[in-house]
Amino acid sequence: MNNKKDIRYFLANLIIILLWASAFAGIRVGLEDFSPGQLVFLRLLFASLGLFLFVQIRRIKFPEWKDLPIIFLSGLLGFVFYHAGVSYGETSVSAGEASLLVSTTPIFTAILASGFFSERMGLLGWIGSIVGFIGVAIISIGTDGNFTFNIGALFILLASLSESVFFVFQIPLIKKYGVVAFTTYAIWAATLFSLVFLPGTFSAAANANIHSILSIMYLGFFPTIIPYLALAYVTSRFGASEATSSLYLTPTLAFVIAWIWLGEVPAWLTIIGGTITLLGVFLSSLSFPASSKGPQTD
Repeated sequence: MNNKKDIRYFLANLIIILLWASAFAGIRVGLEDFSPGQLVFLRLLFASLGLFLFVQIRRIKFPEWKDLPIIFLSGLLGFVFYHAGVSYGETSVSAGEASLLVSTTPIFTAILASGFFSERMGLLGWIGSIVGFIGVAIISIGTDGNFTFNIGALFILLASLSESVFFVFQIPLIKKYGVVAFTTYAIWAATLFSLVFLPGTFSAAANANIHSILSIMYLGFFPTIIPYLALAYVTSRFGASEATSSLYLTPTLAFVIAWIWLGEVPAWLTIIGGTITLLGVFLSSLSFPASSKGPQTD
């Protein structure tokens, strides 16, 4: 990468890490007055409205009819399943723990990219994957400081897998339509799917605390739109595995934000499992040579 690309890459990843780290605490605040499904619907609704205003400035063309099924599937996997899984998971898992579990996304992405797009995954990558999942297992059974299985951790892990599928298979459509257009299509499609959560949402909003409403508005306008655009940009230029490799930094910042915003203090098993998980993700990120990082265009 030249200096110009280095700056783009650094800024895009910084935006992704900061906004996604803040999202976990924001979800916890929103869940004080809304069910997980209602939170997902409102979050996607605000995101769709934000993108509608954005595309009035930057026009995008309507996608080809043949691409609509994969666009709708992308919206379902990357936004509805992911956000629903994390939101349901955070009803019993802290914001910091949720961020650690989601940090497995680069591992899932690397495995999928290796299988479907020939992004080579070496021995170090496989070792890192195994180490990472050992850490996840410890987090999953120790979220309350004791060795008991937490179903919320499973929801979040499934959300991470769904998100990984989305990251890998968005690449052809990003190349065809561009970052902004594809992300807009996917979020609009996801909003339609999320209408299943509509019943009771507006009555809940009428009785909700202003902090919960503002938190969901923040989630919709910022962590839901901007990081996906930034990540799609990085993915289109450097490959899916490279794009998500820096996300192992997100949990550290998420713990700091959750501590300041929510007063959450992690259990000792969470710290141990999180350290092991992040080590595994870091090892996996080191296993990809430059030649396997996908297209690199200006």
